[in-house]
Amino acid sequence: MTAQSEAMHDVVIIGGGQAALATAYFLRRTGLSLVMLDAEDGPGGAWRHGWNSLRLFSPATWSSIPGWMMPPVEDGYPTRDHVVDYLTRYEERYQFAVQRPVRVTSVERLTGALRVHAGQGHWDARAVVSATGTWSHPHIPHYPGSELFGGQQLHSAHYVEAQPFAGKRVLVVGAGNSGAQILAEVSKVADATWVTPTEPLFLPDDVDGRVLFERATERWKAQQEGRVIDQPVGGLGDVVMVPPVVEARERGVLHAVRPFQRFTRDGVVWPDGMQSEVDVVIWCTGFKPALEHLASLGLITDEGRIEVDGTRAVQEPRLWLVGYGEWTGSASATLIGVTRTARSTAAEIEQFLGTAQA
Repeated sequence: MTAQSEAMHDVVIIGGGQAALATAYFLRRTGLSLVMLDAEDGPGGAWRHGWNSLRLFSPATWSSIPGWMMPPVEDGYPTRDHVVDYLTRYEERYQFAVQRPVRVTSVERLTGALRVHAGQGHWDARAVVSATGTWSHPHIPHYPGSELFGGQQLHSAHYVEAQPFAGKRVLVVGAGNSGAQILAEVSKVADATWVTPTEPLFLPDDVDGRVLFERATERWKAQQEGRVIDQPVGGLGDVVMVPPVVEARERGVLHAVRPFQRFTRDGVVWPDGMQSEVDVVIWCTGFKPALEHLASLGLITDEGRIEVDGTRAVQEPRLWLVGYGEWTGSASATLIGVTRTARSTAAEIEQFLGTAQA
């Protein structure tokens, strides 16, 4: 980790994953001075923490960030390690000024700038892009008696592989792609039950992330033009039938039950009063924006977000937020989807700083 410069930077990007890199790609073309602060020990962002068997559900050509296509894979969809390697080489290709590990703790307002604080010191910038994503802020819903439960609980953020759960009674909670993929894997070695709030939505076998992104793009275009379009049901949260999930369907394990009501010391109680003994609960219940470092600005709403116009904070004109989900741009939390918002963010920052200098 390099010590911070006392100089005023044009832009500081907080984060080092796909959203940060995509934004940096467009910013470097503006000639603005730029530094990236990444809390991780190496490149790859949140992909460094994906479980071992994690695969994308889009081909490599539809899983790329701007400027350089993800190299293709010979078999199926890209693995977690393939994505990390791609982002590592992408960072090297463009020689971004990344300092790591630097964990930003707060941001404060100065006259005409923002000061970004970390344990190692501070960085001053005329504009700040927060691109910290959601991985470090996993969401676990509250169930009565959870503190009594004597078994193991972990979030999908910390799931690595199925083998530690061999022979155990496992609940996999969550209806999305992580729930389906982890259920498919764990059910091979454990007595696994899939728990979802409603019946999971499965996409047709021939629909992958490419199709979902095309649909999201069409919805975005229609919204921009004030049109309403009729599209097939299918969002980025619906279950994509990647090969492991198809295999689980063929084994007859791809079915879900509605949630239990409460925990006991040894398991859970279902709505009909029946009890089940449980050893492990794996929460595949999503994430919330990791915005703790921005709390000092007083912008975070009760919903845990910051009010934005596009990606720019409404109440702090020197702050932009990229890649947190639909509220910061359609499909902006995906590899290919972040390009649009990264491009517009860089253009807004260039215009803002140019105007500020004039």
